[in-house]
Amino acid sequence: MTLKLYYSPGACSLASHIALCEAGADVELHLVKFTDNEQRSAEHLELNPLGRVPVLVTDRGTLTENPAILAWVARTCPQARLAPLDDPWAMAEVESFNSFVASSVHVAFSHLFRPGRWVDPEPAQKATAAKAPEIIRSMFDIVETKLASGPFVHGERFTTSDAYLCVMSRWLFRTGVGDAARFPRTRAHAALVQARPATLAALAAEGLTAI
Repeated sequence: MTLKLYYSPGACSLASHIALCEAGADVELHLVKFTDNEQRSAEHLELNPLGRVPVLVTDRGTLTENPAILAWVARTCPQARLAPLDDPWAMAEVESFNSFVASSVHVAFSHLFRPGRWVDPEPAQKATAAKAPEIIRSMFDIVETKLASGPFVHGERFTTSDAYLCVMSRWLFRTGVGDAARFPRTRAHAALVQARPATLAALAAEGLTAI
């Protein structure tokens, strides 16, 4: 069965897209236009009641949430070596980092991009967005320390964590929240991952370029 990936260009769904390209999976892409609020359409809400991407439709059903999709791709396509499947501890480290990205890094960006999701009064939204860069930078201070064992998140081997982090790093540098002087390892990591053929293919398919 051809997999179906529902995505929005440059959104966090890019992480799953990169992993699928790394795995050489046969994927049918479905663009969800956030500018047209398509993520809130009845059709999309039937796939994901949260109205978000990524959504991956498989022959077993529908998956949402990057950590789950990334783990599924790694396990379904072991030949791609996207995770240390034979080492329970190392695999837990990959899943721990991916959970950190999902629950902390991405959420910090959400406070910057969509403060109205968290608070209602406009002054509170402005204060939330103003605070977010400080939190985001503190998250990437942790990432910088983690990358000391680099060049990849977990050392010498590319994993799903690298695809996920690359997307967050693109947000970091695109928004100007972070700079290469403070986050040199993160910047080098982003360049390394964006030079990979699979990442270039995913970016091109979404109409994006490396940053």
